[in-house]
Amino acid sequence: MYFTDRGLEELERRRGEEEVTLAWLAERLQEFTDAHPEHEVAVERFATWLARLDDPDD
Repeated sequence: MYFTDRGLEELERRRGEEEVTLAWLAERLQEFTDAHPEHEVAVERFATWLARLDDPDD
């Protein structure tokens, strides 16, 4: 199990029943990168990946 799996499992356990908008998620990711700028590249890659999920060229 990767370290991130524990965090993802906790997220699902604690908040898995909630419905959120992508705008809400983008705001939380921005808050996270403001607080933890050393993770900006990873968050940017994740956001770009989410944005392009249905793009056949990516």
